[in-house]
Amino acid sequence: MRAYVFEPRQKRQAALLSELEGVGIHVTFVEDDFFDTGLSHLNQPEASSGAILIGESAATNAQIRAVRKSGCENPLIVLRDFRNAQDTSAALDFGADDVIVSPIRGGEVLSRINSIIRRSFGHASESVLVGELTAYFDGRDPVVSGARIKLSKREHTIFHHLALNSNRVISKHAIYDAVYGMSADQPFDKVIDVYICKLRKKIAAAAKSGSHYIETVHGRGYKLSAPEDLGLLETPDAKKPSKLQARA
Repeated sequence: MRAYVFEPRQKRQAALLSELEGVGIHVTFVEDDFFDTGLSHLNQPEASSGAILIGESAATNAQIRAVRKSGCENPLIVLRDFRNAQDTSAALDFGADDVIVSPIRGGEVLSRINSIIRRSFGHASESVLVGELTAYFDGRDPVVSGARIKLSKREHTIFHHLALNSNRVISKHAIYDAVYGMSADQPFDKVIDVYICKLRKKIAAAAKSGSHYIETVHGRGYKLSAPEDLGLLETPDAKKPSKLQARA
């Protein structure tokens, strides 16, 4: 998961970075001009899951207004120093999705972002079932045919994005943006293909059906879905003759 963070007090940036990256949130710190010139990037469909965290300042409400006025619907959370009902109400009225009061804990931020994102994609619960595969939106690794498969941070980010959009085709560009966003250290273009290949191998190795679940839709991207013939696969019990057949 990627988050674009505005925190005007540099002394707080190090602690915030440690908290967020400690729970797997990839942080890009932004300046004031982000709310004037940087929102066009986030207003693209492929960048819709990048969260925006705004540290408290005199410009907070104006920044929230700028984000929403631009048409950007990304999860937006305000980080406040003290609890203040009036200021919290104002932030929410201007378009913030949530307000978190110090001390800021990475785990809480991650859970709140996940909650906002999964609901925006139409998922009310913490998980989605796709055939033999259970994908979780709370940071847990997926379970395939009853066995949990261990994913690296990059694999998990890609899988999470595919799971949010299960049964829908997602472009490679959208997946790439979910992982790297506006990061200055973007790798080569084929890196997503490499991670998709690793995910397929891990899922297929655990699935009783042997399916890798991630389909390539040529010219469009990838889709996480159950194989069409999954319900037709024979189970071990189905291969055994019934007592009636055995007597015949």
